[in-house]
Amino acid sequence: MLRALYDWTMDLAASRNAVGALAAVSFVESSVFPIPPDTLLIPMVLADRAKAWWYAFLCTLTSVIGGLAGYAIGFFLFEAVAEPLLGFYGYADKFAQFAETYNDWGAWAVLIAGVTPFPFKVITIASGATKLSLPIFIIASVIARATRFFAVAGLLYVFGPPIRSFIEKRLGLVFTLALGLLIGGFILAKYAL
Repeated sequence: MLRALYDWTMDLAASRNAVGALAAVSFVESSVFPIPPDTLLIPMVLADRAKAWWYAFLCTLTSVIGGLAGYAIGFFLFEAVAEPLLGFYGYADKFAQFAETYNDWGAWAVLIAGVTPFPFKVITIASGATKLSLPIFIIASVIARATRFFAVAGLLYVFGPPIRSFIEKRLGLVFTLALGLLIGGFILAKYAL
């Protein structure tokens, strides 16, 4: 099953629909979707290393735009959806304290979440909900996402064939580690916020 999924992803990465799929996944991952764009970025760079920098740029751009959508969700839907629930459960005051602390450290939160397996959508929505300065949010998002995607693309550009060989020989291990990082990021998000 893993081999079939891997082969399908590699076929998609080499297809003419790959760029659109990468842009779409990068956008929605920053606001609502749980699967990181690396799942397409990595095979796309492995399939065509000459386009590594273009793919990293595309991931960065669409991820930041998707982050703005997440920010808008937090900014515009917080009062209608989350605030009444917080009030009902008696957490409105705690959220006010959280928002103040978050805004003191928000740029760091965006930077850290943007380069780690921590779910970026949690930070984009929290940034909007706490009304983190939009220019700070955008600058931190661009720095974090560019760092992450250009680092991945750069490593694959330089070490592509051995990495592809490693992935193909140890597909189960690579899948387990990637899944562990994804789940770990959500667990961290649950306990960090």
